[in-house]
Amino acid sequence: MAATAKRATNCLDGLQTSVRSKESAASQGTGSVRLRVASPKLREKLSALAAETLEFEVVGTENATESKRSAGRTLHSNTIEVLVMNASGAVQEDLQKIREAKTGTGELKTLLLGAPQNEADLLRYLRAGVSGLVAAEATAEEVLAAAQAVKNGQAICPGTQCAMLFRYIEKEGEAFPSAALHRDLGLTRREQQLIPFLTRGLTNKEIANHFSLSEQTVKNHLYRMKRKVGANGRLEIVDVCRQHGFSA
Repeated sequence: MAATAKRATNCLDGLQTSVRSKESAASQGTGSVRLRVASPKLREKLSALAAETLEFEVVGTENATESKRSAGRTLHSNTIEVLVMNASGAVQEDLQKIREAKTGTGELKTLLLGAPQNEADLLRYLRAGVSGLVAAEATAEEVLAAAQAVKNGQAICPGTQCAMLFRYIEKEGEAFPSAALHRDLGLTRREQQLIPFLTRGLTNKEIANHFSLSEQTVKNHLYRMKRKVGANGRLEIVDVCRQHGFSA
């Protein structure tokens, strides 16, 4: 009887200590992460894992009302929100969801499940503020680990997408800006980068894909370049630039 009473007392003491610890951590809000998870199935799994730690809170993003309710909750100054969303295949729709999620929130990071398989889509997601890329089939444990890394300021990127970024940076360095062209003709760095592609006879679409731009943006660049250098066509742009020392 005495042994049973002692075990009950120890259990009660442990429970009280745990409650005090949780209350203290909640009041301080140390390093907490709020995960806004779109997938109900993944949210359920993450909630089960998050229940084992004070660091994560899992909420949903099923609709605008829920999203605003989540954003309206009081956050500690060092609480970071991480939007966990699946790549739908419709990039523009995904980017719109990211923009909407950021509205009215403080610091929001985005973890994308399903890494883009082409450079153009990858760059669009990254420019929209995606902080981490995780395989679509990632486990809840892997997603939670990625969210922790993102919270700590790290970037998560699979090897295939890293290789895409390396190739993109390499291509960006193909055309170094010329001070003479900027001084004499007023050509910007981006405008100068187009010159080698004009030499090779690439179409507006091909140039746009290379730089992850829209065709209209390329057309606008070329229009301004013609006006600046006084040229009537693409090859004439190249000729004028060569006269000013540009090697393409």
